[in-house]
Amino acid sequence: MELAGKVAIVTGAGGDGCGRAIARRLAREGMAVAITDIHESGAQETVRLIESAGGRCAFHPADVRSDAQVRALIAFAEETFGPLAVMVNNASATFHPDDLLSGWDEIVAVDFLGAMYGIRAGIEALRRSGGGGAIVNISSISALWHGRKGNAKAPAYDAAKAGVLRLTTGLGWLGDKENIRVNCLAPGWIASAQVRAFWEPLTLEERQQYGAPARLLDLEQVADAVVRLATDESLHGRVLVWWSENEPGLIPWADRGYRELL
Repeated sequence: MELAGKVAIVTGAGGDGCGRAIARRLAREGMAVAITDIHESGAQETVRLIESAGGRCAFHPADVRSDAQVRALIAFAEETFGPLAVMVNNASATFHPDDLLSGWDEIVAVDFLGAMYGIRAGIEALRRSGGGGAIVNISSISALWHGRKGNAKAPAYDAAKAGVLRLTTGLGWLGDKENIRVNCLAPGWIASAQVRAFWEPLTLEERQQYGAPARLLDLEQVADAVVRLATDESLHGRVLVWWSENEPGLIPWADRGYRELL
């Protein structure tokens, strides 16, 4: 699918992480990008960066925990730029790795329900456009691990991201039927400021203890993967896994998730 001249929405694009990098990349591809984030000053900085580079971008305040606000965001994008072609559900709650049993409601509301609202309203918008399009969800490699040696310290986050993965694969049929392609990126450790602040001081032994990679995924690599999932018309209902140290790869279709059972 050609992106130039079309319209995209990116949620969670007001920080210095994936959302901003994805929005900037889509704008460089020639898309008009509508963004949202609960942090308005950061979102306005994303708009400034895109516009200063000659791109088109507009901010609309929305909390993805609200279905009505997600729908209002999509309506804003359609009224401002035109029919939707790409929806990127990237918004994520603040990560608290040392707080195991609290904050679950917020995490599930943002990371799972927020994505669900974006997928559902995005499908409706792509149907209105009449030409199909792409929805790209951001999950995590933590949604795939079972019984890892180290304590992940984020059970609600892992569960929410696993839900996003399953929503994606369950909607694969839309690709053949309506040319609406729902795909998902499950990245490893990403070089955002928060992750770098934790990862960089770790010794090799500590990284092994945490199950941390030897290197981090660059934000531009994440944006590249999103563009791939948005443009490759052969992909629908697929999950692209990118553990930080390896090349990205698709989970085989109908994979059961476990190579062997004991």
